[in-house]
Amino acid sequence: MSSSEPDDNPPEGYVLSVSRGPYTTHNGPFYHKVTEEGFWHGVRVKHRHCNSRGITHGGMLMAFADGLLGTAVFRETKTVALTIRMNSDFLSSARPGDWLEGTARVTKATRSVVFCEAELFVGHRAVLKATGVFKLMGRHKVPDEVASVS
Repeated sequence: MSSSEPDDNPPEGYVLSVSRGPYTTHNGPFYHKVTEEGFWHGVRVKHRHCNSRGITHGGMLMAFADGLLGTAVFRETKTVALTIRMNSDFLSSARPGDWLEGTARVTKATRSVVFCEAELFVGHRAVLKATGVFKLMGRHKVPDEVASVS
């Protein structure tokens, strides 16, 4: 990390997520916490997450939301799933140094597809809302390191 990059300093309760895939690990570091109300993922926005205007790139926000949606599906079904569709509403922006966090929940599950929604925030300010549809992949084995984090 260069001296111009903000320190991660996650809020209390967050721990480093260590069982991410290579794409997500490259975009992190990401943190997570589980509460009685559900789970949360977070990341300290860095310059590398931003576009040329100095705000978090929409693709970064969407990738973060996709991970939240997938986590919600796995937590609910204990099954690997693939994104079929994701719709995103960009409500505000995040800048370097901001703590970006989000959560997601399943709204409906069938035997083969799951519907879910996610919200991303900086503080109490909504940054993005997303909905997703995921295809359950029942025949795929879940790696032990993934099952232990969810």
